[in-house]
Amino acid sequence: MRINGRLVFFTFILVALATACKYFFGPDLSWSGFSPVIAIALFAGFILKQKDYSFLMPLLALFISDVVIQFLYSQNLFPYSGFYAGQWINYLLLMSAVLIGWWLKGRSNTRLLIGAMAAPTVFFLLSNFSVWLGQHTMYSKDFSGLMTCYAAGLPFYKNALIATVVFLPVILFFYNYIVKQRAVLKLA
Repeated sequence: MRINGRLVFFTFILVALATACKYFFGPDLSWSGFSPVIAIALFAGFILKQKDYSFLMPLLALFISDVVIQFLYSQNLFPYSGFYAGQWINYLLLMSAVLIGWWLKGRSNTRLLIGAMAAPTVFFLLSNFSVWLGQHTMYSKDFSGLMTCYAAGLPFYKNALIATVVFLPVILFFYNYIVKQRAVLKLA
């Protein structure tokens, strides 16, 4: 596989974007979940032909941003840790957005919008289910507890949904501008 320098540069931009969003929005609970990571995963599934790289791009963005946040936390420059118990589940669940991108292959604005709505929704449903299912959860192990868990996650879901709708076209534009050297807002 030939390494595309522009694609590598673009990936570094995505990592920087994910890190900046975590840094600026993460500490404020009302903005928590506003991150480009789901949009990055969905985009990777839409556009990248090499399936292994389509998984690697969002994982790199998430992991490197977590490393930076962990470093800042260790220096008392950030209010919470970049790594936590059970985090690997969120990494795994993020891959559902890549799979949605593969499935939709967003060649139209309608498919882009469907993906932008479906990916954060699937992530919300699966991640909150895993929280409810977890051993160290405060939610009762019945339907009521599950619904309480989902209700508690709604602000994060709202922010993830808005972020995906906002960041997906931005990522698409910059991909075309940097990698394809065209200033267009469509999948090439």
